Amino acid sequence: MDTPTLAVDYLKASVAPDIKVTRLGYLRFERPDLDLAERFLSDFGLVTVHKSPQDLYLAANPGSSWCYHIRRSDQAKFLGFGFDCASLEDLQKLATEHNQHIEQGEELAPYARVILNDPNGFRVEINAAASAFDYGLPRNAATLNHSNSPERINAMQEFPAAPSPIVKLGHLVIETAGYEETVKWYTKTLGLIPSDTQVLPSGDPIVTFFRMDLGDTPTDHHTIAIAHTFQAAFSHAAFETLDIDAIGAGQQWLRDRGWRHAWGIGRHVLGSQVFDYWSDPWGAHHEHYADGDVFTADHAMGVSAASAQAMSQWGQVMPAQFIKPKLTLETLITLVKNLRKHSDLTVKKLAAIAKVMT
Repeated sequence: MDTPTLAVDYLKASVAPDIKVTRLGYLRFERPDLDLAERFLSDFGLVTVHKSPQDLYLAANPGSSWCYHIRRSDQAKFLGFGFDCASLEDLQKLATEHNQHIEQGEELAPYARVILNDPNGFRVEINAAASAFDYGLPRNAATLNHSNSPERINAMQEFPAAPSPIVKLGHLVIETAGYEETVKWYTKTLGLIPSDTQVLPSGDPIVTFFRMDLGDTPTDHHTIAIAHTFQAAFSHAAFETLDIDAIGAGQQWLRDRGWRHAWGIGRHVLGSQVFDYWSDPWGAHHEHYADGDVFTADHAMGVSAASAQAMSQWGQVMPAQFIKPKLTLETLITLVKNLRKHSDLTVKKLAAIAKVMT
């Protein structure tokens, strides 16, 4: 199959990024029911580290810092997310570049951070110095017997249904109507670099996967992915599990408790990870994944054709409802406003996206 031609020139690393972030730290949401949110996320595999009448904080595992904050509110809403940067000096550089001040305080632990808003209004917090990790996982990763190199001799394995042991918050996917503006903001402000992009027959990108620039240190294929749609929205968040068996046992646990399955199990094409998606009580998608690709900074960006079939190598084809927006009067008004506001958003492009993704 021929490699598609990319029709834009802005999908590249910034030659002079403000800083280079070093870790995806956490997500922030608003939810009307903290108890319900906690039940789902606990069954999903996260661990509650603090709860009050107004706030809920969860960690990936007992040995890590919090990665998920929910504030009680009348409405369910995605607020934003936080990254770490390498030093207080980097944080000061970012603050100066964006005419912001460094906030210092305590949120379960002391912090120094700069708070920005991306072009979509999402809150992006950058924190100095990552918290130390001492993973408190319930077991070691499975030892696998391959046909030509068995490693588990005279031993059996059991993986009963249980919440998936989670290693870390791995990535998130956001949707935007202003694609070029958003891509340029993340590459310039945070120093993210593109790993892969999927394009329409016209060569226009509709989803690009970005990783952190850690130089010669391998890092996940993507820490954030940006999809071109008609509105700004949260698509999903992904959490790395201990191994593939943790995904399967976790799926059984979630099914037994009546939570809503969204898509999987399968293996993605871009990033290569084995995946399984679940919807929280408010419809937000949460992914378990394992065995994903890692790249160094010098790995070149890939370009491929976008399609629903290109979302997975094997397993269930992506259901149409996984990315299909709910059509309401409010979303129609948003569509019209964004068509007027963003020059890179057209009815023709939206029709082409709908065609290739269904």
